[in-house]
Amino acid sequence: MELKNLSGIQMDVLREIGNIGAGNAATSMSQLINKRIDMKVPSVKIVSFDEIINIIGGPEQLIVALLFKIHGEAPGSVYFILGVEEAESLVKNITNDIDFKLVTDRQPSELSMSVLKEIGNIMTGSYLSALSDFVNINMYSSIPYLGVDMAGAILSSGLIELSQVTDYAIVVDTEISNLQENNGLSGHFFLLPEIETIPKFFSSLGIHGHV
Repeated sequence: MELKNLSGIQMDVLREIGNIGAGNAATSMSQLINKRIDMKVPSVKIVSFDEIINIIGGPEQLIVALLFKIHGEAPGSVYFILGVEEAESLVKNITNDIDFKLVTDRQPSELSMSVLKEIGNIMTGSYLSALSDFVNINMYSSIPYLGVDMAGAILSSGLIELSQVTDYAIVVDTEISNLQENNGLSGHFFLLPEIETIPKFFSSLGIHGHV
């Protein structure tokens, strides 16, 4: 499938797929931290790998990223990306450890890192469950990879496999936030389906060809 030949209707379908998955993930996050979580309607972009990194502020932006590989009938990847302050605020909210810092002279506690991984597990599981039900395709996630590093280092290593088969990727990007507080949550939830997965989505929903 040639990504750049996708029709407007097909792009809208991918946006709705992201909307359903992210809505479920945002609900799970809201229940977890007992605060309202807002999300923007997902944007669907056909971008180069450098452009993916620029979406979140450039290669030198320090981020916390949780990467999940999607297994099953529709392979791909999911990234849950936060700024360091947002990740710290999230852990403090759940553990009541007001002194928690991710970037210090000492290693973050194993408990704190486990909390971030579990948050990612819950959100990604909710996302893929809703997505799987909508398209009627079996999908499940790997265990999470958690990295705290520059965006270029984290995303480049995670995109190596995909870059071997294509120069571009479809990114379904959802911004989620809780901006009611000064230290509110703000982050990105990326769905990167592999090339072979995209026609499976369309076929399962009865959409064929280019309109």
